[in-house]
Amino acid sequence: MRIFEGVATALITPFHEDLSVNYEKLAELIDKQIEDGVDALVICGTTGEAATLTEEEHMEVIRSAAKMINGRIPMIAGTGSNSTATAIKMSKEAEEAGADAVLLVSPYYNKGTQQGIYEHFADTANAINIPVVLYNIQGRTGVNIEPATIARLAKDVPNIVAVKEASGNISQVAKIRKMTDPETFSIYSGNDDQVVPLMSLGGSGVISVASHVIPGVMHKMVMDYLAGDVKSACELQIRYLNLMNALFCEVNPIPVKEALNILGCEVGPFRKPLTPMSPEHRELVIRELKAAGLM
Repeated sequence: MRIFEGVATALITPFHEDLSVNYEKLAELIDKQIEDGVDALVICGTTGEAATLTEEEHMEVIRSAAKMINGRIPMIAGTGSNSTATAIKMSKEAEEAGADAVLLVSPYYNKGTQQGIYEHFADTANAINIPVVLYNIQGRTGVNIEPATIARLAKDVPNIVAVKEASGNISQVAKIRKMTDPETFSIYSGNDDQVVPLMSLGGSGVISVASHVIPGVMHKMVMDYLAGDVKSACELQIRYLNLMNALFCEVNPIPVKEALNILGCEVGPFRKPLTPMSPEHRELVIRELKAAGLM
């Protein structure tokens, strides 16, 4: 099954100044994203600063978001871990909370062999009944999920139905598409600057950071491509490329949270080791927000 087609925002987690989770602001962000036409939301992913949430906070954010979204669009809960037992526990809890799917990052730090990665994902997916999106981001985890491993999982485990590909390797995307069934397995871009190239290889959309500030643009880019208007999709990809790059001028989610604060959304500070942006990068973000007509 295809969880969504289009754009899913990898939603930030807003904080109060004391670094507690700001649930009122979370509800505002969710409502605004849905009003602006995004097709799904990812809760507690990388952009949601899941790495610095306690397990209790992590699950409370997922439970609260599920209630706030209330079935209006699909909710994908980030429940990945480098411990298979923890990934299983959190994925079960997310399913109970009402998540429509889970996003599972490949095991980081201890990494695992390709067989270990296969068993990690298979065991976790087999423990739940909702769809699973694999998350391949070697730059953060230190390990690549090889196309053959992805294809094996897609074939062997019925509820593993998609991958968020953030490797930046278009050749790898082509191999994944060649080795999987496009009717049963979706590929989503994990990089805002590669949406159109990935879709040209059979992708179904993007799990986006830029959609925090340009949700309509990101949605239109994907839908135009799917409708056969490749020229329009390409023009949007290029027109907003500098903004997309500016939103990654420091480690995600520092620039996008700062952009939202600049735009008056008041989403709060970061949890360390994330720190405020450098003045130069803040000016870059402001410049690109202005160039995009957002200020």
